[in-house]
Amino acid sequence: MIYQIYPQSFADSNGDGIGDLDGITERLDYLEWLGVNTVWLNPCFVSEFGDAGYDVADYLAIAPRYGSNADFERLVEAARSRGIRIMLDLVAGHTSHLHPWFKQSADDPSDDRFIWSDAVHAPVRNWIPSPGRRPGYYLANFYPIQPALNYGYARLDPAEPWRQPVDAAGPRANRAALREIMAYWFDRGVCGFRVDMAYSLVKDDPDRSATAALWGEMRAWIDREYPDRALLSEWGDPKTSVPAGIHVDFFLHFTGRALRSLWDNAQGSHSAQWGTDPCYFAPEGEGSMKEFLTAWREAEGAINGSGYIALPTANHDFSRLACGTRTREMTAPAFAFLLTWPTLPVVYFGDEIGMRYVPGVPDKEGSQLDDQTRQGSRTPMQWDGTANAGFSAAAPEKLYLPIDPDEDRPTVAAQREDQESLLNQVRRLIALRAAHPALGSGGTVEVLNTGYPFVYTRGGNHLIVTNPRREPARLDISGLALAGQSAPRLRSLAGHGVHIAGREVEADGFSYGVFEIG
Repeated sequence: MIYQIYPQSFADSNGDGIGDLDGITERLDYLEWLGVNTVWLNPCFVSEFGDAGYDVADYLAIAPRYGSNADFERLVEAARSRGIRIMLDLVAGHTSHLHPWFKQSADDPSDDRFIWSDAVHAPVRNWIPSPGRRPGYYLANFYPIQPALNYGYARLDPAEPWRQPVDAAGPRANRAALREIMAYWFDRGVCGFRVDMAYSLVKDDPDRSATAALWGEMRAWIDREYPDRALLSEWGDPKTSVPAGIHVDFFLHFTGRALRSLWDNAQGSHSAQWGTDPCYFAPEGEGSMKEFLTAWREAEGAINGSGYIALPTANHDFSRLACGTRTREMTAPAFAFLLTWPTLPVVYFGDEIGMRYVPGVPDKEGSQLDDQTRQGSRTPMQWDGTANAGFSAAAPEKLYLPIDPDEDRPTVAAQREDQESLLNQVRRLIALRAAHPALGSGGTVEVLNTGYPFVYTRGGNHLIVTNPRREPARLDISGLALAGQSAPRLRSLAGHGVHIAGREVEADGFSYGVFEIG
C-alpha cells in the first residue's frame, strides 16, 4: 500500500509552521503500525514554491525548509528499518524559471533545453517573454514560472519552426538529465518515482505514442541498471502508459470518469467542466459502478499482467473522501472497496482518520488553479488534541495552512483508542489484504451485483459487500454460485452492518463486509 505525504502539511519538527523531513521520520512508527509499506512524498526539492514545490530549482537538493540531503538519507534508512520504502516525486515536464538550466537557456540562443519562439503568441499565459539576453518567448506549463522542458514534438509544422523532433539535441539532453536525476536518488535508497504529468512531455502527441516511446526507453534503462525500482505515473490512462513501460499508473480525476464515478460528489475541489453526474460512494445512492468497471476492464485487458492500476482515495489536487455531504462516518465502505479490489491502493495522508476537505481555506503556493480550489485537501495532519492538532508548535498564524477549525475534527490519538474508529477499521483492512493474497492487487475478481450493494468475489474464496448509501440495500444470492457450493459457509473477516441470512444479503446504510467462503 502506498501512503501519500504532502510534506509541508504532515509533521513539523522544528516549530516553524511547515512540515519537514524530520517530522516524517518521527512519525514512521505510526506508519508502520498502520501497515504502510511505501511512502510517496510530494516534491521536496529546492524551489521558490510558486506552485508548492512543483517549480523545481534544483533536482538534487532538498529544500532547506524541509531539511537537508542528510536528513533525507536518514529518513530513507529509518523507513527501511521498518519495512517502508520512500518514493519521490519527479517533475519531469518543466523546471522553475530559477533553475540554472533555464537561466543558461535564456541567455544562449543555441541552447534548446527549453522551447523558444521568436514570435508573439496567444494566450500570453503560455508564451512568456524572455527574461534573459535571448530574444523571443518561452513556452510555459501551467504558470509562467514553469518553463516547459523540450522533449520535442511528435508532429512537425513548417509554420511553427520552434518545433523540434524528439531526437534533436535538446530533447536528447533532457532525457539524459532525467536518468541522471533518477540515478542520483536511486543511489540514495529511493525505491521509485511518481512522475508528475508523465503523459505531457512530448508536445502535440495526440495518441501519446511518442511520449510512450520515451518512457519505454526509461523503463529499459531502469530494468538494466536498477531492476528493483519503479515508476508510478500521473498519466491517468493505464491502458496506454503501463504497456509503454510505466510500472503503475493512476486512475485520476482529470482523465475520464473512472475515478470520479467513484468519489467525485461535485463538492470540494471540483472543476465545472467535469459536470455533476452522481458518484457511487455517496449517501444519496444515485451512482453506478458501471463506468468504473468498464474503464477498469479495458485497462486490465491492455495491461495483461505487465503492471498495475493505482486507485487513490484522494490527492493534493483532488477532494478528500470526507467532503461536503459525505462525512467521515460514511467513508469506511470506500476503504473496504479500495483495499479489496485488484488495484494498487494509494491512501492520501489523513484520509485514514476521515480528515475532511476544508472549505474556505486561503490560497497558498498556487493551490487555486483556475476553478479548482485545491487547498482544502492540503490542511495539516491532525495528530492529537493539543495545540494545532499536534502538527506544529508554531503560533497558529505561522502554520503553512490553518488547521481544520471543526471542533469535532478527527485525530490519530483519539481514533487509536477507539477500536471501532475509521482508523482502526482501515488498519484491519490493510492487515487483512496483506494476510489474504486473494484480496491483493493480483488475482481474480467476479462482480455479482453492480448496484447497491456492490458485491463481488476475489479469488473465488472471498465475498465482499459494500453499501455506501444512506438507505439499506438487499441482494438475493440464491441464484449465485459461490465457490461452486449451493449453500456455502461464510465467515466474517471484517466489516459492520452486513448480514447474510440464508441466501439474502442485507446491508445497512454505510456498511461493508468481507467474508471468507468456506
